[in-house]
Amino acid sequence: MKRILVAICALWSSWVAAGEIQLISQQEWLALAENNPQQILLDVRSAEEYAAGHIPGAINISYDELDKRWQELDGEQQELIVVYCRSGRRAGIAEALLQAKGFTQLRHLEGDLIGWKAANLPLATTELAQAE
Repeated sequence: MKRILVAICALWSSWVAAGEIQLISQQEWLALAENNPQQILLDVRSAEEYAAGHIPGAINISYDELDKRWQELDGEQQELIVVYCRSGRRAGIAEALLQAKGFTQLRHLEGDLIGWKAANLPLATTELAQAE
């Protein structure tokens, strides 16, 4: 099952790349974040999903709230923003919206959260998940 999910993520990632959003690998992101912690990693899943487990350092704006909350990223249009969700669908929607708002330096995290977990990379949680 895990291999099927990884294959689906790889196919989705190829489709995203065809949509002009460049991919960034997990290792590229880790190196970039280590050398420049000001980079933005945007998790576009729900607040509940984010609380249950997210990539350390990620900020959360759900893809379905992004049209109302994109100004929280205002001033960052020329800065690198790496977007991810669970499998890639919601990240693609968010990336299209951000492009329409003038964001030019967008990257899609290769494999999204499924790939991150498959690589056994660390996750962080928040109190929302711990309170349940």
